[in-house]
This record gives sequence, structure tokens and C-alpha cells, in this order.
Amino acid sequence: MKFTLQHTSPSTGARAGRIATDHGEILTPIFMPVGTAASVKGVFHRDLASEIRAQIILANTYHLYLRPGMEIIEQAGGVHRFSSWSGPMLTDSGGYQVFSLAAARKLTEEGCRFSSHIDGSKHLFTPETVIDVQRTIGADVMMAFDECPPGDAPYDYARKSLSLTHRWLERCFERFAATSPKYGHTQSLFPIVQGCIYEDLRTESARFVQQFDADGYAIGGLAVGEPAEQMYRMIELANAILPADRPRYLMGVGTPENILEAIDRGVDMFDCVMPTRNGRNGMLFTSEGVINIRNEKWRNDFSPIDPSGTAFVDSAYTKAYLRHLAVAGEMLAAQIASLHNLAFYLWLVESAREHILLGDYRQWKEQMIPRITKRL
Repeated sequence: MKFTLQHTSPSTGARAGRIATDHGEILTPIFMPVGTAASVKGVFHRDLASEIRAQIILANTYHLYLRPGMEIIEQAGGVHRFSSWSGPMLTDSGGYQVFSLAAARKLTEEGCRFSSHIDGSKHLFTPETVIDVQRTIGADVMMAFDECPPGDAPYDYARKSLSLTHRWLERCFERFAATSPKYGHTQSLFPIVQGCIYEDLRTESARFVQQFDADGYAIGGLAVGEPAEQMYRMIELANAILPADRPRYLMGVGTPENILEAIDRGVDMFDCVMPTRNGRNGMLFTSEGVINIRNEKWRNDFSPIDPSGTAFVDSAYTKAYLRHLAVAGEMLAAQIASLHNLAFYLWLVESAREHILLGDYRQWKEQMIPRITKRL
């Protein structure tokens, strides 16, 4: 994996770059559709590639480990062959899911023992086993195993959690160095900057992770309930320290406004379930604002979902038709809405990249945010 920084927007931290992987090239800033179980919910891979133009998708270690299991994925030849996705992939380590989904869990220096949310079976994740699992999955980018403390964690807890995450990180890189990819392509391991909303902890973590000279770095534990301005401050602190010649990945963020503000502060990679999850519930993001497609006002509106968004996949569908499908409970409503929202997110980061290269990113961002956050 190689990152090339192509341009930084004047007077901002916004960056345009290129990531080269063995499964293809990624132009940054980039949004990664979330395919938790090696599938972006309700979206065909052909549409991800041709209609949405996704360059990389994300899958989740915790979910794939539990189902279908590592034996099946290894027999298939890795997650790319198993899922028939030929482009780059990233796997989250499963740390967030262990701490948020597992029915019962016990945290120790060794790792985390937990009960499956599917059938209650008992499992152990350690830094070593999480690396082994991600080697078997075979994604191009792997994430280190960390603890994800609550957003409102008190300082003493956040301090203890960060120390444990750093000790686990050392073990992750030791295991990574002692193992090799299984399927003939290169894998990269990203460490994760943690520290909740505490400036000294975020600063300490950003400095600590640099010692591993990783191919890229992630910022985790944000967008978990803290005010947006605190999140932006933590991003600024981390990115002032993280190497400028490596990609920076802000995990699980977020709204279109969050993404544009984070790009302004030097973030290159994003993922979030919001486009598909909100789409399934009738919320559509457009270049003119946010739509609740179930509202009565769209009942006889025969205009396209986003009249000014010619890059979007659903230009043939009208608001009235999509509202009809949503109210009728048709599966097609969730599919169209998911496709639309993903296409919007990809359009948004592509447009951001264009304006970074033009040198007017800040002005464009300040014009776009009021437009795309308006409720229609």
C-alpha cells in the first residue's frame, strides 16, 4: 500500500491524495460504504462498482468471525473471493462491536471474553487472535484491536482504557510482523488514536501510535454522543501530530456536515452506516437538503429525488414513486434510498476533492453545508 499526497488546500488542512493497493486505486478524500457482513445491505456489488462508483468498502471482523466463520472464508480464498468484490476492502477489528453488541463481556489484560449476540456462545478476542482473524479474512487494510470507551467516560476510566489500548496495540503489531498474508496480496495494519474527549490523552495517543510507522492511521472513539465541536477539536489535535504522508481514517463518521468539516481538518477516509440505515427508514440526503420521503408533501411530487444531482443513481425515480414504495413497505424503497444516499456521499467527497485541487475548498464547504443540512 502506498499513499501519495497530491495537494493540500490553501489555509485549510483539506488534502487530496491517492492510495495504491493490490486491489486497486483509491482517490481521497473517500467514503467507504459499510458492508458489515461482507455485504452492503440491500445493494448489489455491480451497483456499488458501476452506479455508486465505490472505490473501497468496509467489512467487520466481529460479524464475519461469528458468521459464516473463518473456516468458510478461508476455504473460499478470502473475503474478496467469498463476496465477489474485486476492489479494496478494509476490516474493522471488531472492538466496537465486542463492547457494544456482545451480550456479556469481561475485559482483562489478555483481551475480551464475550458472548455472541447471535447464539450466546463464548469467545475470546485478544490482540493476537484479532490479527489472525483479519489475516484469514484478507482485507487490504486491517485495524488494531482497541477498547472503545463510552463517549462520556470519566477521565480516570479513559486514562486506564487508553493505557490498555496502547499495550494491546504493541501486541497487534508484534503479531502482524510475525504473520504473513494468506492470499498473495499485501495487507496493511492501521493503529487507532483513542482518548475520548480529553486533549492530553488524544495528544498522547497520537504521539504513541507514530512509533509503529504504519501505512495509515485511524482516529476512533468519536461521534459517540459528544458535541460536534469537541469532536472537531480532537481531530485537529490528532492530525497536527500524525504523519502528513500517510492516510488518516476517521472511524464511523458521520453526517455529510461532519465529513466536510473533518476533511477541512485533514481527514482522508470515512465510513458510516448512516447512508444505508437512514435510507431504509426514509431519510434521503440530497444536494438541496434532507428529505423524509414518507411525508405527505411528496405524495404527488413527480420531480426526481435530487433534481440538481445528475450524478445520482436514481434520476429516473420520482419522489412520489419512492414515497409510494416506502408507505407500501416495498423492499425496493429501501434499495433505491440506500443507492441514492450512497451515491450522494460518494458525490460529496468527489466534489470535495475537486475543490481541494482547485484551491477553494473552504469557500465551497461554507456554501455547501447550509444547503445539504436544510430540511426540505
